[in-house]
Amino acid sequence: MNLNQITIPSVNVPLSIAFYKKLGLHLIVHTHDAYARFECPDGDTTFSIHKVEQLAEGPGIYVYFEVDNVAETVANLQKNGIIFDQMATDQSWLWTEAKLKDPDGNQIIIFHGGENRKNPPWRMN
Repeated sequence: MNLNQITIPSVNVPLSIAFYKKLGLHLIVHTHDAYARFECPDGDTTFSIHKVEQLAEGPGIYVYFEVDNVAETVANLQKNGIIFDQMATDQSWLWTEAKLKDPDGNQIIIFHGGENRKNPPWRMN
C-alpha cells in the first residue's frame, strides 16, 4: 500500500491555492473553485483541497512536508511572505520542525526526519 494523496478542507480554495503555490507545490488540477490538486515537488504524493462551508472545530489538520534542510527552506519561504509560528527547532523525537498555519488554520509542519522518520531508535519491529 502507498499513500496517494491527502485532501484537506478549505472555506476559500483560491486563497489556499495561492498559499500552497508559495510553499512550492505544483498545481495540476483546478477546474472550479471547489477543488484543487497539487503535486509535491519531490516524490509521487499529491495533495488536494476541497471546499467546505464551515471548518471543523479544533486545531485543524496536521500536514507534514519533508525537506532536506528545514532552516534553508524556512528562510526561502519567509522571503516569499510565509509567516511561521515556530522556526526550525530540533525535537526530542529526532526531527527538525518548523510550524505554520495555512489560511484555514490547518497546521503545516516543514520538517526533516531523515532516517529517523521511519527508523527511530525506538522503532517497533
